[in-house]
Amino acid sequence: MPLNTQPLAGASFGCLAEFTGARDAGAVVAAAEAEPDALTNALYAANGFLLMKGMQGITEEPALLNRLSRLFGEEVENYRETGMRPTSIHTEVPEILIVSNMPPVDRPPPKRPEPPLTADGKLPVQFPHRRGWHTDQSYRRPPPDISLFYATIPSPKGQGQTLYADCIAAYEALPSSLKAKVDDLVGIHVRPGSGRTEDAVRNGDTPDPLGPYEQPQHQPVVRTHPISGKRSLYLCEAGQMDWTIGPFVGMEPGPDGEGATLLYEIMSHLTQPKFVYAHEWDEGDLVIYDNRTTLHAATWFDAEKHGRLMWRTTISGNPGAEYEGERKSWLAAE
Repeated sequence: MPLNTQPLAGASFGCLAEFTGARDAGAVVAAAEAEPDALTNALYAANGFLLMKGMQGITEEPALLNRLSRLFGEEVENYRETGMRPTSIHTEVPEILIVSNMPPVDRPPPKRPEPPLTADGKLPVQFPHRRGWHTDQSYRRPPPDISLFYATIPSPKGQGQTLYADCIAAYEALPSSLKAKVDDLVGIHVRPGSGRTEDAVRNGDTPDPLGPYEQPQHQPVVRTHPISGKRSLYLCEAGQMDWTIGPFVGMEPGPDGEGATLLYEIMSHLTQPKFVYAHEWDEGDLVIYDNRTTLHAATWFDAEKHGRLMWRTTISGNPGAEYEGERKSWLAAE
């Protein structure tokens, strides 16, 4: 079955992908396995974002999500082995992380922006009006390659969107003066909840002691994709950068230092609407995004009235030459 792709409506990157004649999720996965390079090639050509519709069969057969994930790399994370809360791990397929506001996960959505809309009545996407921009598990070395995110029970339309930013196009469009600042810049990333976020530092919180496998990790702010060769921005904002000693190596630390000023400038550029796609979820939607070349951010939904249930897998194994031969920073032994 051939793979057909078409540009996403309202987006400057990414594409909608479907296998001709595949009527359900099982047929899609079988077609993808028969042409194992088709989806990966489409992903890289689209600057790291694919959307697949009508994949509801994954809900009844979650192993399909794991099978599809393995087409993007052999190392699909087993969340039982990486310290994830047991209540956030799928009971049958431990490679699936559950993201939900419903029990037993009870993960609340982000706060609603203030004001909730832009001056022209649109969904806020640009930092700092929109907060929470990140890439998955950037606080690990080597960081992961690709994530698959599946809507089992989406929130109502107009709520709970997920925003994705094209870090390749944003890098290419940097003013020359800013590009010169970031090309050799190194960010300092740390796990969320460690007391080292921007808000925690501003509040005067005492940082948590970090174990030997939770230490802050240095990551290049500009990465070269190991397959496409394209260069892209790679950083997060308040929640996954270490604001006690960073956010950048060799710059004044803290939320009022020169490093923070530069991070704000980069993030404001990177999250301009022209680089951002806002996905409105339907049941059975599956998005595939490359953490090496995209950022994403969750948006508010009314968690008191609505339950939302999403599944995610994470694939690793090809972070690029800089990480070659490195031991996983978060594991005591392999």
